[in-house]
Amino acid sequence: MTLAVLSEDDVRQLLENLSHDEAETLADTLRCALHEYSTGTQVIDTGLVHQPERTSIHSSATGATTLFVPSCSPSVVSVASPSADPSLPTTKPTGSVSLYAPDGHPIGFLHAHTLTAFRTALASTCLLMKRATVRTLTVFGSGLQAYWHIRLALMLRGNTIRSVNIINRRFSDNAKLILQKFYAVPAETKQREGWEAARFSVLTPGYGEYSRLQKDHIRDADVIYCCTPSTEDLFDASILTNHEGRKKGRLIVAVGSYTKDMRELPKELLLQATKSHSGSHFHYHKHALEGGVVIVDTLDGALKESGEIVDAGLEPNQLVELGELVMIDKLTREEEGSFASAPSTEVSSISDSFDRLDLASGGSAMSTVFGSTDSSPSSRTSNNGGNHKRSLSPSPHRSSFFHHRRTSSSHHSSSDNKKQQQQQRDDHLARWLTSGNVIYKSVGLGLMDLVVGLEVVRLARQKRVGCHIEGFS
Repeated sequence: MTLAVLSEDDVRQLLENLSHDEAETLADTLRCALHEYSTGTQVIDTGLVHQPERTSIHSSATGATTLFVPSCSPSVVSVASPSADPSLPTTKPTGSVSLYAPDGHPIGFLHAHTLTAFRTALASTCLLMKRATVRTLTVFGSGLQAYWHIRLALMLRGNTIRSVNIINRRFSDNAKLILQKFYAVPAETKQREGWEAARFSVLTPGYGEYSRLQKDHIRDADVIYCCTPSTEDLFDASILTNHEGRKKGRLIVAVGSYTKDMRELPKELLLQATKSHSGSHFHYHKHALEGGVVIVDTLDGALKESGEIVDAGLEPNQLVELGELVMIDKLTREEEGSFASAPSTEVSSISDSFDRLDLASGGSAMSTVFGSTDSSPSSRTSNNGGNHKRSLSPSPHRSSFFHHRRTSSSHHSSSDNKKQQQQQRDDHLARWLTSGNVIYKSVGLGLMDLVVGLEVVRLARQKRVGCHIEGFS
């Protein structure tokens, strides 16, 4: 048995020098794991896969919160995160990932500083890769999470990205260093990834026209990344919820807040995304397509630990896990066939595309895709004594959304009408994910550390990076 020991420099060296194919392989591996986690296809009954809730320990002496994020077979993660109390010293997120073989032998010990930021960004990238238009990124924060969300976007969609606008709460060392990191990327790498002409900027409140420029950066963005441990909204909701702000579809990713007392996104934005519309009050011809749900990495985690979702009072049937969406067959075919030339996949008119759909049924746009959603209290009753996460199958309140391809394929229906309805649902879902307003909230999942950590160990052995101890037992 070989034990791989990877330092922070080892992990950073491997991830900074990923090829496009290697990055896609990592994303595909994580996508498959999240799909199995969310759709109940893990081998839980044999004990091979298990994802318990994470445990947190707060130290009032240091102001640090240590998160233990286990995943079996198993991964153990300890991350000390920044304190929200400004009177205490700031502790940068750090920690370790320990990886074990099914028989209990250790196979990897990795520094988690870069790895944690990378795996979070990699999960967000599963949605980024589905977007039709990725020209302008607006990023709140300048730490490692912000850096890796930008870096992976450039690595995988750099041929279309033209502007990266970073917004920071103050002009800090991180704000200066993040620009230096991108300027330091070798010219041949920028050229290979296609973003050698991309423009970068940093905006802080000290600038005289901060409010105007912040609004412009948010409105101009195709993708918004929120990567700060904030305890208050990062921007005013009206920038995106009023008539002008809703004309354009955006992917909005929030990964920085991780407790009930923290939030990055305004409540009104989440309520708009999950708002139900009666059949006689559709106004989508004026606005970008809404899905009717907020995407999360873990349903239980988001309901318990996401300040935005708790504050907005969102119910389980207003959330859908990332893993339930990432492996839709139609979207996989689209990625293989059309994302090779990303600019050509842009939808010419959201309103024209939406107008072609049958909007006769009521409820949210997502209920049009997956059938009507019962929002009565009884439909929200969860299994396992209040635990919103399904064990081997979806919770009752999630059955209307649960991966319809797996359900329909078992019936082998020959009805042309059913096939047509299913195609329409797929088209609608694809249109929303590629060009509509999509909000993704992540609080972190041990499974991500397990999957990405194992892939990093594999790459380290292949490229002979780090320390590898033979015969370790």
